[in-house]
Amino acid sequence: MSVAESVTELASGPVIGVFDSGFGGLTVLRALVERMPQARFVFLGDTARLPYGSKSQRTIARYAAESARFLVEEQRAEFLVIACNTASALALDAIEAAVPVPVLGVIEPGAEAAAAHTKTGNVMVIATEATVASHAYAAACGRRGVRAVEKACPLLVPLVEEGWTDHPVTAEVVRIYLAELLEAARHAGLQPDALVLGCTHYPLLRGVIERSVPEGVTVIDSAEATAAEAARRLATRVRGVACETVEPAAGPQIRCFATDSVAKFERLGSRFLGHPVGVVELVDLGG
Repeated sequence: MSVAESVTELASGPVIGVFDSGFGGLTVLRALVERMPQARFVFLGDTARLPYGSKSQRTIARYAAESARFLVEEQRAEFLVIACNTASALALDAIEAAVPVPVLGVIEPGAEAAAAHTKTGNVMVIATEATVASHAYAAACGRRGVRAVEKACPLLVPLVEEGWTDHPVTAEVVRIYLAELLEAARHAGLQPDALVLGCTHYPLLRGVIERSVPEGVTVIDSAEATAAEAARRLATRVRGVACETVEPAAGPQIRCFATDSVAKFERLGSRFLGHPVGVVELVDLGG
């Protein structure tokens, strides 16, 4: 690609590939669009092979690498956001080895945001069972001098997918989970003042969760933290490139792919993205 072509491509918006094992990662895409409305986005949900959490690390790495290559080699993504906590925890190295473009997962930005907000140096994390079992958030927080107590909340994902984001049953489930988490923190001698939402479904429950946490506890949305970090990295990438003479795109361009359950993706995806996802294209990545 020539310098002129590079300038035009960056000015009209980079192509950002976003990958998830399902469609929960659309909350990350939503945050990315809000931060970078001129970018071009390609989203892939590997719905044929979810849930990743029940697979071995080797299988997760293979699936994630195949999805990453599709976004880069076939959709020309210049930057990848892994909007999947399980893949970020267990397959980030494999993804980085599979493609020649920068890769950003959701865990490190979430931990960084928690470290920036906590005054006690203690935080809480709620996530799926697979993410909690990996202890990826605890490790990422530990690298920043922050202690984390984690809690698996397996009922929250099906409640979100049922559409019960502001339902009394969901509020009670959240209350119980948080009470158990706070008790675990107390037994560990911690005084957490931040709560990380360690699953891409959980931003849809943010209102319920914020009403349930004790006063003084800040809720950290890892989707928003990831979008902020992606925007920062891409701004660094284009800094110094004289592209002001090129007309920018009118707004975000989004193209969605799924490996199965296209109708379900189209039906439920709007809840996560905040507006209709449009026509979702079916792609076969193999078994």
